[in-house]
Amino acid sequence: DGVCSTAILVRALRERLHVSDPLAQVLVRRGMPEPEQARAFLAADETHSPRAFAGIAHAVQTIARHLDAASPITVHGDYDVDGVCSTAILVRALRELGARVDWHLPERAEGYGLSEHTVRRLHARGTRLLITADCAISAVAEVALARALGMDVLVSDHHTPRADGVLPDAPIIHPGVCRYPCAELCAAAVAHKLTQALWHARGRHPGELDRDLDLVALATVADVVPLRGENRTLVRRGLPALAASARPGLRALMSVARVDPARLDERALGFALAPRLNAAGRMGRADTALELLLTGDRMRAAQIAQELDRANRERREAERRIRFQAEAQLASHGGRELPRALVLAGEGWHAGVIGIVASRIAEHHHRPTILIALDGQRGRGSGRAGCEAYDLLAGLHACAEHLTRYGGHRAAAGLEIERERLPAFAQALRRHAARALDPGELIPRERVDALVQGADLHIALAQELRALGPFGHANPTVSLMVEGSTFADVRPMGEGRHARFTVHTPGGRARAVAFNSGATLPVAEGEPALATFALEVNEWNGISEPRLVLRRACPAHEHTGEPLPAKPPAEQPAERAAPQELALFA
Repeated sequence: DGVCSTAILVRALRERLHVSDPLAQVLVRRGMPEPEQARAFLAADETHSPRAFAGIAHAVQTIARHLDAASPITVHGDYDVDGVCSTAILVRALRELGARVDWHLPERAEGYGLSEHTVRRLHARGTRLLITADCAISAVAEVALARALGMDVLVSDHHTPRADGVLPDAPIIHPGVCRYPCAELCAAAVAHKLTQALWHARGRHPGELDRDLDLVALATVADVVPLRGENRTLVRRGLPALAASARPGLRALMSVARVDPARLDERALGFALAPRLNAAGRMGRADTALELLLTGDRMRAAQIAQELDRANRERREAERRIRFQAEAQLASHGGRELPRALVLAGEGWHAGVIGIVASRIAEHHHRPTILIALDGQRGRGSGRAGCEAYDLLAGLHACAEHLTRYGGHRAAAGLEIERERLPAFAQALRRHAARALDPGELIPRERVDALVQGADLHIALAQELRALGPFGHANPTVSLMVEGSTFADVRPMGEGRHARFTVHTPGGRARAVAFNSGATLPVAEGEPALATFALEVNEWNGISEPRLVLRRACPAHEHTGEPLPAKPPAEQPAERAAPQELALFA
């Protein structure tokens, strides 16, 4: 009955919206069976007024008072892409309104967020209004100190507030706290809304600030917030704004990253531009990335972009070394089943890189993972949830007695810890994960969005499916199961890291690739396969053609209704790093 009802809904949607059967299948399976609901999703035009933030009028009045008094204003951001972009948006807008504004971006060695030391330093240099960007929703004591020293404070953030519900005593612009209709905005989007409200209050047209949609889109993708609702609209509108951006820094960044503005998409943001901006804060100072976004000098922009490109290469090398050491420690665990939460620590690990490695390991092993860089008697850690069922921040709340400091949200978090507390912390996190996660939740599952035949795999369908984008967290790339497929003509590509092959079906054949699989596939040539793919438009040497990208596969006769095997393993480090002290607390 369920299959029949789904087929009826798909047919009705196909006829009402005049879309293909595969696209109608995707819409129905993603919970949009009603034509108006599906039409609204495809339009991706949800947007809300800044006035929807409760208390935004008070925040704007606070800024306006300091603008009129020509008070020194400091924007305190963060060292990642979202923090840098939100800082750039606020600084540029305030400058154009004639503000005396500077900024502060902490180094990773200082730790995330607003600190007592920074508050005292800003007070000493004369700051009268402190505006936070991408931080301070949990900095209750630090905001109180700033106010006691005579500074006004305005908190703009999107992170999770303290577990006890106590908020800073200051005007707050936060999509969750202020009951904004899209509670999942990134910090750059929050800054954009705040500047729109400020622009309106000062008699300027808020539409002038559409120029900042390039940074909003970049930050939204980089910060991995859910791409649904207004977030999806912001990225959809921001991509063409970025492609046409007049910022010399972004033009230079696209050049060094070899990104063609004419073919810019969300993958270019997430995998080419964002890592280079992040490299500034990971390997050095985030001020370099902020200067890139603010400079009007093309020559200086080109120099900074080259610096960031070099820093990104250094970051990749450090990431490879740390990941090899971390995976080697996991391998030394023997044949025993891994615990439901992993805590890995090592001397000499780069604190700016461990978050990326934690993400890779969490994705590969599909369980919460925390990496800790040890330095003397202290450690700084970064973690990822690894599976949607686990709330990492809740896990840290449960282990708070062992931590010096921590913060973040459900999917990602950071922490500071004393070395002697590591074993107890790891044991406590393992116990929490064991209670919170069922064994089945540790098994990666492949969602099938549509069942298609070989004859469907044409360029028109690949282009049509792009209407579901931009893709990312909470709106993943479409997964197609191809009926009756077999693989043939498997050949290595990318120095053996990837494989290209042909998918044969009763309705025809199609070119395909398997990234990070090595030169082999999980199904032998000619053997019936149960496989899922993404379908994309591949452009090469001026030719556009449809191409399948393998997601998961297994021999058809082995499938018994259980989840498909995990996607092909990621590339392993090519060389063995020098042994260093490592510890697996599990």
